Amino acid sequence: MRITGGVWASRPVAGPARGGALRPTPDSLREQAFAVLNPVLPGSLFLDLFAGTGVVSLEALSRGVARAVLVETSRTARAVIERNMASLEVRRGERWELLALPAMRACGVLAAQGMAADVVWCDPPFAHFDLGPEALMAAVERGILAPGVRVVLEVPPRQTGEVPGFEVVRRLRGAVLLGRLPGD
Repeated sequence: MRITGGVWASRPVAGPARGGALRPTPDSLREQAFAVLNPVLPGSLFLDLFAGTGVVSLEALSRGVARAVLVETSRTARAVIERNMASLEVRRGERWELLALPAMRACGVLAAQGMAADVVWCDPPFAHFDLGPEALMAAVERGILAPGVRVVLEVPPRQTGEVPGFEVVRRLRGAVLLGRLPGD
C-alpha cells in the first residue's frame, strides 16, 4: 500500500495481512475522496472510525489535517497503525491519537474531551455495516461533529449509504460523501 498524495505521496505503508479480516480502502477511493475533501483538510480535525491499518489517517495527515483521531478495536490493526506512524516519524500525541474502543463508546469519550471533528472517515466491517451508520448517529447525538462536517462512508455493494440526519453530497466509487442536513 502507498499514500496517494500530500507530503508523503508514494511512501509505502504496511497493509493488512493476506487472508486477514481487514479490508483495505482502495487507493483509487482514497485518491477520489481526498481530491474532493482537499479544500477542507488543512488545519482540520480528522476522525477515523474503524481505522484498520490507519492508512486513511496517514493520507489525511499527509494532506494537511492538524490532528487525526483513530478508533480501532483490533489489537493486530492497532499494531499496524503504530508501525505505520512510526515509519513516517509521526509521534503519538502530537498529531494523532488512537482509541482502542468500539466506535460507539469512542463517541462518548470524544464528547467528554470536547471534540468537534471537521472530517470523518467511516469504514465499518462490511459484515457489520450497520455499525457505521449507528456510529455516525452516535457522533451526532454526542455533539462531536463540527458544523459543516464532511463524512466519507464506505459502503458495500447494494447499500445506498443513506444515514438519518445526513444528505448524500456525492457518490464515490465504493463510498458516499455525506454532509449534515440543514437544521440537524
